[in-house]
Amino acid sequence: MTEHVHTEGSATPVPFGEFRIARMEQGDALVLEVAGDVDTTTAPALVRAAGEALAEKPPLLVVDLTGVEFLASPGLTALLTIHRDAGPGTAVRIVASGRATLRPIQLTGLEESLSLFPTREAALASS
Repeated sequence: MTEHVHTEGSATPVPFGEFRIARMEQGDALVLEVAGDVDTTTAPALVRAAGEALAEKPPLLVVDLTGVEFLASPGLTALLTIHRDAGPGTAVRIVASGRATLRPIQLTGLEESLSLFPTREAALASS
């Protein structure tokens, strides 16, 4: 497993309000592990990181929001953009189970448009 870290903010673990994206390869899948707040200032970085990952045309891109503490509407738009930008050979799966991530997705009805999973393991195992 290789890991590339994009940091906007500083320390790990991510202090409240800080933002981090770690990129890992797990088998044929690329995983973007997101932590901190996904809002107006950080959502573009998520879209960029996903765009770089999607350019490699992986069969699976997992966006793991387990470490996200706040998901604002620009973050929801970013998730839709990532789904839209995925090529026909790439499945995009979103890991969202906490109140900070799953609740906004449900309140906006986006669970019908996004492939949601409760854990990274479930997202990686699903076929």
